[in-house]
Amino acid sequence: MPGKELTAWLDEYALSHQNPTNIIIHKICVPAITLTIIAMLWRLPIIPKHIRNTISIGKSGLINPSLIFIPVLAFYWNLSSSMAIGMTILFLLVIILLIIMEKNHARIFRLALIVFILAWIGQFIGHEIEGKKPAFFKDLQFLLIGPLWTLSHVYKFFGIDY
Repeated sequence: MPGKELTAWLDEYALSHQNPTNIIIHKICVPAITLTIIAMLWRLPIIPKHIRNTISIGKSGLINPSLIFIPVLAFYWNLSSSMAIGMTILFLLVIILLIIMEKNHARIFRLALIVFILAWIGQFIGHEIEGKKPAFFKDLQFLLIGPLWTLSHVYKFFGIDY
């Protein structure tokens, strides 16, 4: 729904996440899924190397499919500038981690795929415990809200307004 407020999104998302076990599972699995999506996009070889390496740090080309996350950050900015800043910081930390992993010849895509699958299994176990379908079955935009829901708990813990 265009124009929907952040609190409305978070409140609606929270309706599917009331069970304490499911909440814990989601606080682990949602960040894992977010991180692994960025990592898998980072390693997708769909951009020619000469373009990918146009902007680089060491041998890590920064022009890659993970940049699709930038419009997601714009969506977050429309909901809350402080949440968008938090997600941008997290995105940059993930990129730094990926550059370090790449430098150390880690099998990023394989590792990310394994963690991605395990995290989704965890998500569905959490919803089985909850007894409710995942929120994204109702609206795919909830796939973008999950990371904000998790971050909102961190913000609340530290007393940061969003």
